[in-house]
Amino acid sequence: MSPFTGSATRTADWEHLRVRIADGVATVTLARPEKLNALTFGAYADLRDLLAELSRERAVRALVLAGEGRGFCSGGDVDEIIGATLAMDTAQLLDFNRMTGQVVRAIRECPFPVVAAVHGVAAGAGAVLALAADFRVADPSARFAFLFTRVGLSGGDMGAAYLLPRVVGLGHATRLLMLGDPVRAPEAERIGLVSELAEEGRADEAAAELARRLADGPALAHAQTKALLTAELDMPLAASVELDASTQALLMNGEDYAEFHAAFTEKRPPKWQGR
Repeated sequence: MSPFTGSATRTADWEHLRVRIADGVATVTLARPEKLNALTFGAYADLRDLLAELSRERAVRALVLAGEGRGFCSGGDVDEIIGATLAMDTAQLLDFNRMTGQVVRAIRECPFPVVAAVHGVAAGAGAVLALAADFRVADPSARFAFLFTRVGLSGGDMGAAYLLPRVVGLGHATRLLMLGDPVRAPEAERIGLVSELAEEGRADEAAAELARRLADGPALAHAQTKALLTAELDMPLAASVELDASTQALLMNGEDYAEFHAAFTEKRPPKWQGR
């Protein structure tokens, strides 16, 4: 995403999210614990806009997405979203569904790794937000449920039919999206939906440790790796190899590549600059 901005100033306060940025790590918390962090129109829009701002500023090198209280996110708020959408016309519904997809695209396309810290329920849109992250660190209490067919909608919501088969395979994805059955943490780890199964009560801490490790590493290398993982999902091998070659040639002209060689020669840890 381009770092250039127009007249808009940086957002000082996010009404629907709790945001903390410290030493290159952003922690974004869904903070409606009384509603199991159910998403509202405003929460979707804030996530979309926050990720765009952080991507332009280039001050964040890793992001943790977490939920306050008993669960990660129970999906769209039944009253504030599902009830409201029943009164919308097709154009309004298309605008809403495009916005939710923009959130997933923002997670996939931001130039820093996103770590989802999942405990308790991650259902519906909450499951897709976790799915879109680069890493999913889960508490043993975590359970994922792609509930869209349970409310009479397609299981392919917010890019789930694109992302989930690429994470767990077509067979598991078909079962999860068609039936909407919950997947608890041990099975989620077995099928590859969970990146790391944390000790009980330590998902947020483990996610923060992983984010810290990523933020302390070569940020530009991480950004380009993420970009290639997303871009090459649908490329033929020849195009992928060519894109890899072009990317590596650019990075080999970077300061971090030279810094690795200097650090290796001087027998010291590299001092990554993200350039």
